[in-house]
Amino acid sequence: MDGFLDETCGGVTELRVHGVSGTPPAGMLNHPHPRLVAGDGTTGFYRRWWTAGRPVGDRADVPGVRRREAYAWGGLTSGGRTIALWLLLLPFSLANLSYFMLPRPRGGDRLRHVAEAAQRLFALLLTGTLVGAVTRACVDLVGWQCTAAGRACTDALAPVWLRWMGEMWGHEPSKRLAVTALAPLLVVVLLWWIARRTWRRDERKGVPAGDPESGRAGDPDVGSVSGSVSGPGDGPARERLLLARARLWHGGAPVWRLRVVHVAFAIASIGLAVAAPFAGTPLGLALTSANAGVELAAAVLVVLPWTGRRLDPHSGGREPTWLKVACHALRVAAPLVFLATFWAALAGLPPSAEGLVLPGVGAGPVQFALMLGLGAFVLAATWVLARMDRPGPGGDPLDRPAMGGLAAWFMLMVAAGCANVLALGVLFWTATFFGVPGSMADPGPPGRRLFIDDPVWWTAALVPLLAAAFAGVAIALWLIRRAEAGRLAPGLEAHYGERGGAAVARKWALAALTDRAGLVLGVLTGIGVAGFAVVTAIYQLQLYTPKAGFAGLLASIGSWATAATVVGLALLGRRTYGSSRLRRTVGIVWDVSTFWPRAIHPLAPPCYTERVIPELIARIGRLATTDRDTVVLSGHSQGSVIAAALVLQLDPDARRRIRLLTHGSPLRRLYAPFFPAYFAGHGLPALRDAVAWRNLYRLSDPIGGPAFRRADPLAAEPDRGNTVDRFCWDPLRPEPGEPLPEARWHSGYWLDPPYHDELARLITPSLPPERTAR
Repeated sequence: MDGFLDETCGGVTELRVHGVSGTPPAGMLNHPHPRLVAGDGTTGFYRRWWTAGRPVGDRADVPGVRRREAYAWGGLTSGGRTIALWLLLLPFSLANLSYFMLPRPRGGDRLRHVAEAAQRLFALLLTGTLVGAVTRACVDLVGWQCTAAGRACTDALAPVWLRWMGEMWGHEPSKRLAVTALAPLLVVVLLWWIARRTWRRDERKGVPAGDPESGRAGDPDVGSVSGSVSGPGDGPARERLLLARARLWHGGAPVWRLRVVHVAFAIASIGLAVAAPFAGTPLGLALTSANAGVELAAAVLVVLPWTGRRLDPHSGGREPTWLKVACHALRVAAPLVFLATFWAALAGLPPSAEGLVLPGVGAGPVQFALMLGLGAFVLAATWVLARMDRPGPGGDPLDRPAMGGLAAWFMLMVAAGCANVLALGVLFWTATFFGVPGSMADPGPPGRRLFIDDPVWWTAALVPLLAAAFAGVAIALWLIRRAEAGRLAPGLEAHYGERGGAAVARKWALAALTDRAGLVLGVLTGIGVAGFAVVTAIYQLQLYTPKAGFAGLLASIGSWATAATVVGLALLGRRTYGSSRLRRTVGIVWDVSTFWPRAIHPLAPPCYTERVIPELIARIGRLATTDRDTVVLSGHSQGSVIAAALVLQLDPDARRRIRLLTHGSPLRRLYAPFFPAYFAGHGLPALRDAVAWRNLYRLSDPIGGPAFRRADPLAAEPDRGNTVDRFCWDPLRPEPGEPLPEARWHSGYWLDPPYHDELARLITPSLPPERTAR
């Protein structure tokens, strides 16, 4: 190959790790000709290829001395076309985030373990919510109602590919239910296939052997971050740092077990919908009981501690044999029971119940009541754990958890809200496509109406109220931004001039709104929960009907809004499938939410860190084989979070060869408040004690911030006493007579002069004298 490419590994390596949106290698290297030197097209390590031959200069690649390398991992979240299907899995990802937000105080292990079991069961019911919505749309609205004799799908306006069912089996409901049950089954199979494919690609990847003190066999979150930490290399102290535990990124076995449980529960819920209307017959009762038994077995397994427990990869520990046998038995029983239900229904079951909507055994109300009870318990348990985990009077105010420590419960409620919006959208879209959505309170013959239960209409009525709440919060944030800009503008006029100071103040005030993310999330969730409680009480007391007056108007608006949401997601998914640029944009959501492993919901998008961490550990082992070698980990945005987790995973011998340079980092601003057990307390100080670390931040950055102390840039020494953080002006100060430069916001830290200054300070002691003098 012509040109020059440094493929050596000794000396100093600046290893850059990108953040959200998958910055391409050329952008990370600030070089037009990147070349892959390790890895593959999904994740890879790139270096600069110099077309004109060996370069010269202080920042050029010099074999055996110094080089620049980039690690691109964005292909895991935005490279594959299946990311288009991930859009419907957001509730599952939010449930996983809730698990890692749970407070973990010392002395609260028993209560926390029970709360985690409740979270796993709640996540299982989220699967039931979404699969149940598809099942209700297909089996009830289409199979039971629309294709019945004389209903909407039997007239001349009905689709030909569906009308045949009503013509052949208009008076044989079991056959119609059997055929329409294949659609939700296909959805479950698709979810299983995606989860299994990503599990085999990422989560089964082995963790390189490292420090034998890195953790003991058991729950990845047993213990606490409280107590004194003498240094991350010390075995007991390291064990208290949750990010330092190798088993955190070793989730192959528990994710497999949870996937078996969730898929079995989903398949059984479909079989139950088919069999329940015929429970008045002996065969129907047997099939109903068998499907319900599979659901119950899945629920029991999911709450057992061992089901989601991770083992240290180097401890040699094994899960109980009975658990593997139980999972395999459930894995076989669920499809067998469904097949028996399908063939019996297709052969014809005598009807034992009638009604405008699908008769059942109360599985839906039971799940709904169980979710309410679990939500109340998780709230109480989280509140108790948060009180136990409160910092002392002399604690750092920046260590205060978001939302008073209740972020785990709020995120779980947001997950439930998203799942219900998607479920409502599927139901109303189906009813609108095949007929006209109707309420059981509507008088008159059915005609083309497809009836949806009143609780669904009442839930839809909440949607416009939440939209109004969003608008109110947006107005409040706009007023807060204007007030903050007015406060900042006078101090910035000396640096940017009168007009420039006002413009920069507005930029900084806009970025500062991120610090109110917890408050916004809490307000919106509180409004949603309060509204849900009100409409539940109205429905139970039968005070109003959801199809009359103002309540009917809200329900109608909500039904159209939820249906439009599903259609919009489908269109977005279709465009995402064919557009790599849009995949990178949508991938930003998954860059943030899938940093954490699939701890309680195995059907969520995969955790990229379970592949990224082992690959980075192996690469560092190759780049820094001796004490004369140094690797400067340069992490931007989410890349800084990956770098922090990586540093704490390294054994003490490898860590001596590491330097850390972060920029645009959300470690303190977002991760420490929302995931305090992992980053607050001793988490970030342990990282500072482990390696030489510098952090660059701007006040125009809406994501990144200081790691330890907020600075006053107008003070004489804004970073005095802070050995890690360095404030960077953005926009840069214009020269006299020049216009105000464009703000870089969250990007371009690699191009700032402070970046190169701090990089030089980190690597200068590692360079040979002849290279330092250049």
